[in-house]
Amino acid sequence: MSRQYPGSRLRRTRAQEFSRRLVREHVLTPDDLIYPMFVIEGNAQRVPVASMPGIERLTIDELVRDAARAASLGIPAVALFPNVASSLRTAGGEEAFNPEGLVPRAVRAIKAAVPNLGVITDAALDPYTSHGQDGIIDADGYVLNDVTVDALVRQA
Repeated sequence: MSRQYPGSRLRRTRAQEFSRRLVREHVLTPDDLIYPMFVIEGNAQRVPVASMPGIERLTIDELVRDAARAASLGIPAVALFPNVASSLRTAGGEEAFNPEGLVPRAVRAIKAAVPNLGVITDAALDPYTSHGQDGIIDADGYVLNDVTVDALVRQA
């Protein structure tokens, strides 16, 4: 039998160890996970998110408990998503710049309790704007890119 195609199937993806490693099934471990966490103001509250069954918005004290549990399970990082009070949302998203705002306080609390846990935050304005846009907009609803970039830099 010939060792040429089509007389032989060359099995190129199984011929060498390196290629078998490249095409093998994925192996997923806790090291590959980032735990998303939704944070709200208050104390000792866990508020279900109606649009995401099984997911809750947590106050910082509850967030810290869950973050510590995630770390104990081997999850290397959490990602924070704030639900800022409507009263703090403005057209310019100024609450995003507040060093005592919800996200900075949540990060400090988690890092104090679980120093080796990675904490990921998003430079984004949509949680802070009254219109829900991720950018600063003009009177016609057009995103002002340069102004938005400046705001995101300030937030970061």
